[in-house]
Amino acid sequence: MIFQSFGAAVGQMGDPRFRRVLVLGVLLAFALLAVIYALFLLMIATLTPDLVELPFLGPISGLHQLLGWASLFFMLALSVFLMIPAAAAFAGLFTDDVAQAVEEVHYPFLPPARSLGWAEGLRASINLIGLLVLVNLAALMSVLVIGPFAPVLFWAANGWLLGREYFMLVALRRLPADEAKALRSRNGFTVWMAGALMAAPLSVPLVNLLIPVLGTATFTHIFHKLMAEGR
Repeated sequence: MIFQSFGAAVGQMGDPRFRRVLVLGVLLAFALLAVIYALFLLMIATLTPDLVELPFLGPISGLHQLLGWASLFFMLALSVFLMIPAAAAFAGLFTDDVAQAVEEVHYPFLPPARSLGWAEGLRASINLIGLLVLVNLAALMSVLVIGPFAPVLFWAANGWLLGREYFMLVALRRLPADEAKALRSRNGFTVWMAGALMAAPLSVPLVNLLIPVLGTATFTHIFHKLMAEGR
């Protein structure tokens, strides 16, 4: 079921609606990082004096330019960590479009689904980005403890998070919240394994940007297969 759903999602990646969500998520994420960097540079320019007196070296000028260049490299490194949750969060605002595109192509017999709306989509996106940041920070720190097994923890933890969040985003379009949670609980292992499949490309640059769209499409198929099987 999982690989069949994943294959169907990959096969639809050329859908213009998929590309629209992907491009919007990436552009908004880049815009957010640019704003953060601009604010960071403004803070450096405001708080750093033009001239600093250092022992044995005397007056040193141009410190804020040096810090500005250093901050550029820092921001590039930080963007590697922030880009994925930021793109995922922004794309999460449009996942309803992805799920609808999947249903129109593969499940045209279904009645119209309930639209999650901007408020619910924003709340889900904030939850997802917060959980991803916290879990990935914990996974990074775990490298000091479990060493080479850290990637396994990374995939397992992110698999649980991605599976949980994306399944609920899809299921809530068709079911009340309590029924959606019950369906997820009954099929916890399937949801987790599908989430782990989504988590694996998170460590592959550029490919990881596809996860919001690919995850939503995959879990849309999984949800409808589970419903059809009465599980």
